Amino acid sequence: MALVSGTGLTTLFGGTNASSNLLTTLYGGGGTPGGSPLVALKMAQKNRDREVANTAKQPETQRDIAVFKRVIAKAKTIGEALDNPAVMKVLLTANGLADQVPYAGLAKKVLLSDPNDPNALVNRMGSARWKSVVKAFDFAKAGIDALKDPALQTRLADGYVEVAWRKGLEKATPGLSDALDFRERASKFKNAIDILGDPVMRRVVTTALGIPKQIAFQELGAQEKAITNRLDISRLQDPKFVDGLSQRYLLEKQKEAPAPAPDLSALSLQLRGIIA
Repeated sequence: MALVSGTGLTTLFGGTNASSNLLTTLYGGGGTPGGSPLVALKMAQKNRDREVANTAKQPETQRDIAVFKRVIAKAKTIGEALDNPAVMKVLLTANGLADQVPYAGLAKKVLLSDPNDPNALVNRMGSARWKSVVKAFDFAKAGIDALKDPALQTRLADGYVEVAWRKGLEKATPGLSDALDFRERASKFKNAIDILGDPVMRRVVTTALGIPKQIAFQELGAQEKAITNRLDISRLQDPKFVDGLSQRYLLEKQKEAPAPAPDLSALSLQLRGIIA
């Protein structure tokens, strides 16, 4: 038995590769299931078109879009269309409002409100992302005709598929969906209030800048100051800066990821080699 020999102790506790591998197996080395998040980001950008096309062919995605189009074709009013869960799912998801799908009743009221009326629900909410969507469709004025447009339906379907693709990436690399979304939309944000009002922007910016999540319990002014003290928001117009911030976000998310479970079969083999 070599357990108490110098070689055995060095192998078990020393600085050799075998030691490093064993300790990693025992205690975990952190990281994400998909490996380096920066490599994952690069590959997602490189393979985007092909992978989005594959996502569009998935049965669940095709079913959601087919039901969405079928309901709109039969709907007589915009209210009738928005009462259907399939329509709301595709419409909200494609417009960056997937987190609002569980609140379909409220979402319907907001979508039907008049963006030109200062007292309308959408304006009283003070949400930049809701205002943008409501103004784009103007259902209060255009009604069901807005959704009957085949070109619009295609854009919504494409947006829905894009989000479905990103959600798939998230399973392997936590934060990757947010990072891709942030890179595409960051230049549209001009102030801290709008950043705080957008879930994705809030997550990426606060995480990348090391702002504690508990800041959400502080007054809005304090949250705004926490961002502006650390970030020159005008730099979001610089693609290189945005790229760097998204990468920093992914690295921070990697630190938050739980360590992978030990591979007990690999551990057993390594122990046999040490003790034999």
